[in-house]
Amino acid sequence: MIKKFIDRLLGKGAREAGPETAPVAPEVPAVPAVPLGSRVEVPVSEHGINPDLLDANAVRVVKTLKDAGFEAFVVGGAVRDLLLGLRPKDFDVATDATPEQVKGLFRRAFIIGRRFRLVHVVFGRGREHETIEVSTFRAYLDSAAAEQVLGNEKTAKSQLAEKGNTGHVVDASGRVLRDNVWGPQIEDAARRDFTVNAMYYDPVSQVVVDYHRGLADSRAKVMRMIGDPELRYREDPVRIVRVVRFAAKLGFEIEPATRKPVKAMSALLANVPASRLFDEMVKLLQTGHALASVAELKKQGLASGIFPVLDTWLALPKADAARDEFIRLALKDTDKRVAEDRAVAPSFMLACILWHEVLDRWSVLKAAGEPPFPALQQAIDAVFEARIGDISGRGKLGGDMREIWLMQPRFDRRTASSAASLINQPRFRAGYDFLRLRADVGEVKTELADWWEDFHLGSDDEREALLQDAKAAAGPRVRRVPGPGAGASAAAPPPRGAAVDLDLDEAAGADPADPADDGADSMESGEGTSAPARKRRRRRRRPAGAVGPAEGA
Repeated sequence: MIKKFIDRLLGKGAREAGPETAPVAPEVPAVPAVPLGSRVEVPVSEHGINPDLLDANAVRVVKTLKDAGFEAFVVGGAVRDLLLGLRPKDFDVATDATPEQVKGLFRRAFIIGRRFRLVHVVFGRGREHETIEVSTFRAYLDSAAAEQVLGNEKTAKSQLAEKGNTGHVVDASGRVLRDNVWGPQIEDAARRDFTVNAMYYDPVSQVVVDYHRGLADSRAKVMRMIGDPELRYREDPVRIVRVVRFAAKLGFEIEPATRKPVKAMSALLANVPASRLFDEMVKLLQTGHALASVAELKKQGLASGIFPVLDTWLALPKADAARDEFIRLALKDTDKRVAEDRAVAPSFMLACILWHEVLDRWSVLKAAGEPPFPALQQAIDAVFEARIGDISGRGKLGGDMREIWLMQPRFDRRTASSAASLINQPRFRAGYDFLRLRADVGEVKTELADWWEDFHLGSDDEREALLQDAKAAAGPRVRRVPGPGAGASAAAPPPRGAAVDLDLDEAAGADPADPADDGADSMESGEGTSAPARKRRRRRRRPAGAVGPAEGA
């Protein structure tokens, strides 16, 4: 490389070229594909940010870095929200200190990430802890100046491992896989996605630094990409989802040039790791603007083929009024809880979106002769495999979803032991909220949801009265005797929107959580048969406190 450099300085290559050799043109420095902009410092008298909306720990991080001689600013979405008079959910800090230098300034700081190396500065412990994410100013490098690997992040893992966590690496489509080249603030602003997300706020001097007229776009309520939108979507296809989310969340319009390539570029999302895309989908639906986000997805032509979970609802060949109403009520309730600053769980929301697919598969399996409870488990497995895969379906999120679904048939069993067992389940409240939602759309009787609410909140005497009422309403229980050829023909699944009886008595005859079955004295009479009646041993209820043989040994 040094020899080539000296040769170019001396013009040696051009002089030594033979008559049949075309002269080598000097390399022209690549023109940045993204404009760097110009630094504008906006005083507090103009931007009007309220310091009371700032997070104390974020300010502490900025002051600590500045006291150590570094530049430091609150950055990105937090500045955007502050300018709109909103209290940001998260605060990020950007600095010219390297990750190692940042880590050395804080007692509890951890360097994370491969694609982007960041530092998490942690304050507090347990559920009350807070994390401030600190990034180092990065240089903007065009794809032509970056190292390139064949394939994508999924197929080029060995090549990426060889390059480590440093440098600037892109895949064959231009997507940035590593972005860990440090640079000045002006380039760090240029490599950010939208103008409203590329501003920096110094809480000490109360100055906003704006390179790309982000303040003007914020006031005009416009989402505008920095640089060429098509190139920027290639660098990170998730920006397609982000522009939809921000437009829905903020009520902004997507600027025409930024919107134009969205549909065509959406095919690049296939190269994004499924786990990252899954997280982006959860953000779309759980930041308090779920219904607006779905409307924006439709508006931009992204309603189907992007998120497998949403395809079960938005990509249906024909409208399903019951499913649509059920999911819309669930998303509306999620938006309301976020607005009231109450906790929301992605497991509940996803369980609502996928419920009717589980219900449809369950009906098909039962119609084919599969016992109800195993059929439900098989239906759940099939839906996880088709819509969620290995992202979260086998973890805690998937476990919570399963528990909510498997709890629904148990609500039909209103016996003393079953009801007491059910209300003591850790996920009972989520299961009950799901039942209430089903009642609101007419899938189950409203009286059932009311009964469980009264039982859950009632005193011991009130619960006993409710159990007696339920027993009287149910009448004497008769165990069904399977006749010849039972299971060969099954009832057709109920029409959509009709109240559904999910009782699992057909499956082995007992609730797994209800060992003592009220009405245990049901026996087949044997009347009308010529064969002698077989003598059956009555199962006796074990006295309370009794110890079984295995336990008492």
